Amino acid sequence: FYDFRKDNVLEDSRKVFEDVHADFCDIRKILLKFQEWKEKLPDSYCDAYISFCLPKLLNPLIRIQLMNWNPLEVGLEEMPWFKAIEEFSDAKIVSESKRDDDPDQEVLPRVIEKTILPKIAANEVVTNGRGKEDVFIPLYPKSTVEDGSSPHSKFQNRRFWSAVKLFSNVLLWDGIVQEDTVRDLGLSKLLNRYLLLNLLNTPPGLDNTVKCHKQVVACLPERWFQDLESGSTLPELQSFCQYLLQCARTLHKNNHSDETKEVLLLLVKVKALHVVEGFIEEYELEHLKSMIGK
Repeated sequence: FYDFRKDNVLEDSRKVFEDVHADFCDIRKILLKFQEWKEKLPDSYCDAYISFCLPKLLNPLIRIQLMNWNPLEVGLEEMPWFKAIEEFSDAKIVSESKRDDDPDQEVLPRVIEKTILPKIAANEVVTNGRGKEDVFIPLYPKSTVEDGSSPHSKFQNRRFWSAVKLFSNVLLWDGIVQEDTVRDLGLSKLLNRYLLLNLLNTPPGLDNTVKCHKQVVACLPERWFQDLESGSTLPELQSFCQYLLQCARTLHKNNHSDETKEVLLLLVKVKALHVVEGFIEEYELEHLKSMIGK
C-alpha cells in the first residue's frame, strides 16, 4: 500500500520557504553573510558568539532537507547543507584578532549533535512508500539460514549489510562529533545491539563470515586504538572480541588455518592482544607469535 501522506508532507515541505528571499533560506548564502561580517568586523563577530547561535539558526533549514533523508542510502557528507557548513567552518580568514582556536570550527559538530544525532539515535529512517522503519535484522533459526540461497538467508543478509552501512556512516562522524557520542551510538547501540546479535546467529564456517568481520573492523577509526597499550581493546568491543575468539576456535578446529589467521589479525588490529596471546598458547601455535610482535 502506497502511503500518499508521505508525498503530501514532502510536497508541503517544499512550500515552507517559497515566499522567503533566497538570502534568508539558502544555507550557503546565509553563511556567506556571516563570513562577510567576520571579515569586516571580527571583534564584533566574536563578541556576538555566532558559532553558538548558528546551529539553532540553521536547524529548521536543515530539518527540511532531512525530511526524506535515508542514512542507509545517502551519506551526510553528500548533502548540500553539510558541504556548505563544512566550507564555512574551514574558511581561513586572516585578521589580527583571529584566534588560533576559531570557534566556527565547532559549528558543524554542534549542528550534527543537535540536529542529526537525535534523528539517528531513534534508529528510524524514512523509506519510500513504507513510512518509518526500525533498524531491523531478523533472527531466524540457524537451520533456515544455512542455505545461503534461501529467501530467509538472503533477506537477513540484506538487512545486515544495510545496518553495516549505517554503522559505517555513524563512525565517519568521528572527529566531527564528540568521540564518546560516536562510540555510544556506533558501538554500544548499533554494533552490540544489532550487528553482533546477527553474527552470533550466523552458522560458523559460512563463506561470508570472515568478510562480515573484516567490514565491521574496517569501519573502526584507527585513532581509537593508538593509545591502548595494555593489550586490551576498547570496553565497548569486549563482546565483539569474545565473539571473534570463538570464531577463531571454530575455524581452527575445522582446519581453516588461513581464515583463523585472518580473524586473529582483526583482533590484533583492535589491540585485543591478550586475547590473541591466549589463543596462541591454548593451541600451541608458536609460529603465529610474530603477528603480535613476539
